[in-house]
Amino acid sequence: MSVIFLSNRIVHYEALGRGRPLLFLHGWIGSWRYWIPAMQASSTAYRSYALDLWGFGDTSRAHDSYSPEQQADLVEAFMQSMGIAKLALIGHGLGALAALAFARRSPALVDRVMAVNCPMAARSINSRLRTDPLPALADWLAGKDPASEPVRVDAPKADPQAVAASFSALDQTGVAESAMLDEVPIPCLFVHGLADPAISPPPDARLDQLPSRFHFIALEQSGHFPMLDESPRFNRLLADFLALDSGLSPRELQLKDEWKRRVR
Repeated sequence: MSVIFLSNRIVHYEALGRGRPLLFLHGWIGSWRYWIPAMQASSTAYRSYALDLWGFGDTSRAHDSYSPEQQADLVEAFMQSMGIAKLALIGHGLGALAALAFARRSPALVDRVMAVNCPMAARSINSRLRTDPLPALADWLAGKDPASEPVRVDAPKADPQAVAASFSALDQTGVAESAMLDEVPIPCLFVHGLADPAISPPPDARLDQLPSRFHFIALEQSGHFPMLDESPRFNRLLADFLALDSGLSPRELQLKDEWKRRVR
């Protein structure tokens, strides 16, 4: 287990491979661990990092640092500690909100963002995600498939306050609302599992408003954890996205029929 100390608190992370740096950020349920298949796939060409956010997994609880913006502070401190000048961010749920918040305020430090099952509005979040106990949420969203065992194992480690505080901050700030998205100046790819019962995909009208540097791709056979539900396809999409030249819109992925936008 790899750790660093930030503000006298433990931050747990893992890393694989060599090359340009990537950072995987987990969501409200689980920890860094469910990113292992994606990390292994990307580590052949990249240095793949994944960390546990404040209050999750084996990172310390920090009751004053649970909003998406404060989790973005953790990303910045982690980069400084590891000597990383610029990276690509792959975030899921809460991790996607933190990635977007960080990219919005520090675009020079972020090459691109993949936001997986990211709520574009607070109303798109099922109330169960806000209120149910974490182990019950893991059973609901991850099921009993062996591939999702990392989610169920690490879900009980999370501080429930970390989940509640993040939603409270989201309600107040609307991190992923249109005005704030417009302020993210770098290429962003939004990926959503259409069978996700916890976070609804944005409607076509909302997608039509996205800037040209953004793109949306639906994975029809995926639920809340596309990186586990359709691991080979997700990893192929990630590889194609990372292979784009820096600064190029992910809409160029439409050159492959497989990645054309499909919502319904």
